[in-house]
Amino acid sequence: MARPDTRFHLNFAEVIPDFEGSETATDALVADPAYQASGFAFITPDNCLADLRRRMIEAGKPFVMSTYGIYRGFLLMEPERVPEGAALYASWLDGMEHFGRPITLEEIARRGRFDYLVTGASAVSVNGVRFGKGHGFFDLEWGMFTDLGLVGETTPVHAVVHDVQLVEDQLQPSETDILVDKIFTPSRTHVVERRAKRPRGVKWPLLDPKQIAETPPLQELQRIQGLA
Repeated sequence: MARPDTRFHLNFAEVIPDFEGSETATDALVADPAYQASGFAFITPDNCLADLRRRMIEAGKPFVMSTYGIYRGFLLMEPERVPEGAALYASWLDGMEHFGRPITLEEIARRGRFDYLVTGASAVSVNGVRFGKGHGFFDLEWGMFTDLGLVGETTPVHAVVHDVQLVEDQLQPSETDILVDKIFTPSRTHVVERRAKRPRGVKWPLLDPKQIAETPPLQELQRIQGLA
């Protein structure tokens, strides 16, 4: 059911894959009121969200996406920059590199708050705890965004996964885990009854100095906060 990645094939330690039926899950997501009301979103670079990114470009909805590992920061996709007929290519990672443009945290903050976030996952529990590739990129991005007031407790955060990736267990989130509100699969939409509050801020003591040195937005945030 998982579709191979052009860079990592089926090495799911390095990539969250696309899967058979992701377009059907996306059908349900784009019909959701949170998506319909969104005007500025953050979408992760996961392969299973390429169809969502395509639909957002075609709908004229701007969004921010992180680069691989956040090593080169974030890209802004402005749909008006994409020629007619090129939305599919622009939704892929190579296309995002071509049609998107780099954007700093300060520039994102000037545009205003995100009103919608969507992520993929290796798996997600019924109480909204995500499993990724083990690198914690989405949690780190959330920390940066909360430090700048771009997202908060009520910001809709949705996940797109295959049915087998929805784990029928209640898991205890860690201090950095971002719980999602809704989970879209090819066969169902699961609404999470969220109990724990989402964390806030970057947990600097938990970060390795090497990771900070390799992640330009973290260095930018340190400058903004007067920590550099």
